[in-house]
Amino acid sequence: MPQNSILVLAEITPDGTVHKNTAGLIGAAALIGEPVALVVTGVGQAAEAAQAVAQLGAARVLTVETDQFSTVLTVPVLDALTAAFAAVAPDAVLISNGVDGRDLAARFAVRARLGLAVDAVGLSRDEEGVVASHSVYGGAYNVDSAASMGALVVTVRQGSIDARAEAREAVIEALDVPASAAAAAEITGFQPLVSNSARPDLRGAAKVVSGGRGLQSGEKFVLVEQLADALGAAVGASRAAVDAGYVPQNFQVGQTGVSVSPQLYIALGISGAIQHRAGMQTAKTIVAINKDADAPIFAIADFGIVGDVFSVVPQLIHTLETRKA
Repeated sequence: MPQNSILVLAEITPDGTVHKNTAGLIGAAALIGEPVALVVTGVGQAAEAAQAVAQLGAARVLTVETDQFSTVLTVPVLDALTAAFAAVAPDAVLISNGVDGRDLAARFAVRARLGLAVDAVGLSRDEEGVVASHSVYGGAYNVDSAASMGALVVTVRQGSIDARAEAREAVIEALDVPASAAAAAEITGFQPLVSNSARPDLRGAAKVVSGGRGLQSGEKFVLVEQLADALGAAVGASRAAVDAGYVPQNFQVGQTGVSVSPQLYIALGISGAIQHRAGMQTAKTIVAINKDADAPIFAIADFGIVGDVFSVVPQLIHTLETRKA
């Protein structure tokens, strides 16, 4: 393996498909070294997934198939990651900053006795090794972290890194993984949650439209959905809107909700409390519409409109639809 290898854990769904945020992880790895991807799937799923990961720019793809992939939590992937780390000896390990990814990264860092950097929004390299960048304290500060020795384990915020690697000719290798005796929870049954929405998922979406308490009610929150549909965006909400019952909790953007880093974030009727800013301040372009000229959201907005959302947004939707026609 190259001396500057970066090990990337590809995120694979239970049906064996590669999650879209894997492209960002491999793109991030390419910025600081040679991407080597680990693909862990159910039996019979690895070949197709590995080809897809190679197309995303992995120089080499290590595959592991296990019949425990969808039935045992964390440990099968943790064992595979441990074996891959020993085989590759990378300078860093990149994992998606989702719920499963944070759990896995923490357990792997403890097992391998490595430094852990959580929720990175950027990656670079200096003369001493890999450096992770973070947006902290509600976006008030940008800080860097690095390991004082050994490789750095990094969870990367979805959507935060725009870089993409060029497709590679697939160099695929099956990895032998000895099973550990680590205790693991077993899934005895599950019911898939089927979504009928054509909107993109909030986490990792390129465009997000969020609404706050300024929408006044769940019935009026439909204005957020209409603008999101006109833009092909995901729908989010502030904690105040969730607490008021306008939308379910899984719509919440913020420190205790989903952290997003889209290309475009539009905040409608959101005052911009620090809890909310912590989950969206790394968006590339922020547009805020609020009738309160002193709302904190305007301090971080790239474009701000002081006005009533019920007057401004319908005009915006009409303009967008007219241009599409």
